[in-house]
Amino acid sequence: MSQPSPSYGPPSGGGSGIKIAILFGAVIALVAANVYLFLQLDHLRVEMSKTREALLTEISNVRETSTVTTQTSRRHLETLRDELETARRQASMAAGQAKVEAQKHADELARRLAAEQQKAQQAVRSELSEVKEAASETSSKLGEVKSEVTSVKTEVASAKSELEKTIAELKSVRGDLGVQSGLIATNAKELDALKALGDRNIFEFKLGKTRAPQRVGDIAVQLKKADTKRNRFTIDVIADDKKVEKKDKNINEPVQFYVAKVAGRPYEIVVNEVKKDLIVGYLSTPKTASR
Repeated sequence: MSQPSPSYGPPSGGGSGIKIAILFGAVIALVAANVYLFLQLDHLRVEMSKTREALLTEISNVRETSTVTTQTSRRHLETLRDELETARRQASMAAGQAKVEAQKHADELARRLAAEQQKAQQAVRSELSEVKEAASETSSKLGEVKSEVTSVKTEVASAKSELEKTIAELKSVRGDLGVQSGLIATNAKELDALKALGDRNIFEFKLGKTRAPQRVGDIAVQLKKADTKRNRFTIDVIADDKKVEKKDKNINEPVQFYVAKVAGRPYEIVVNEVKKDLIVGYLSTPKTASR
């Protein structure tokens, strides 16, 4: 059973449907950008919370260690004070050589007590310094995370603005079958924006002159001629087991044809560059088409 020719003419009324689809695609792209921003900010908020908890735990541990150390030092100092008081009482009650020995012992305990007090004060100062350092590190890291959040917001806003600007620059022109095309891309940046719209399937290609047709998406294309002086080209399009010649087409001109499985909406081939025995461009197909 023969298949319908890929050169069927277009049905009427396709232009308004394409415009609605394009507007719908633009809305989807903007929603996707907002979802991306939300996910990035949510991720950074989680990271900020984890950083804050980790650093507060570190500060708490330093304070706890400081408390234990201070209590140990305090008990040790109290023991030395008790020993010193005992030694002084013994020295005051002793006589002769015993009093001399008792006084020496009391003096030794006094020196030890003074040294321990100085050591304890240094330990407290050191621990306080660690707490301040940990607090400063917490503040610094939280500042870095906040800065990253601001950076992400700026980058997403910039990307969104650039995408909207590029989409606005995309053009809709009449194809070689007389059908008003969807938006077309003339360079890599515009092609990325066209993909972001998500209105149609996009298949990029680089086709050289070969003996056999080359697969592009769900069709095949064969380059027959590439005129670099006039930026024109001739190709054979093979779809639905039929071959159609597209002769002397211009760059950035939608080369249109129909396939049986997608009624009413044309496939489009757009060539952006013509080089020696080589063309560079993309195939654009309706979303309902099989990949």
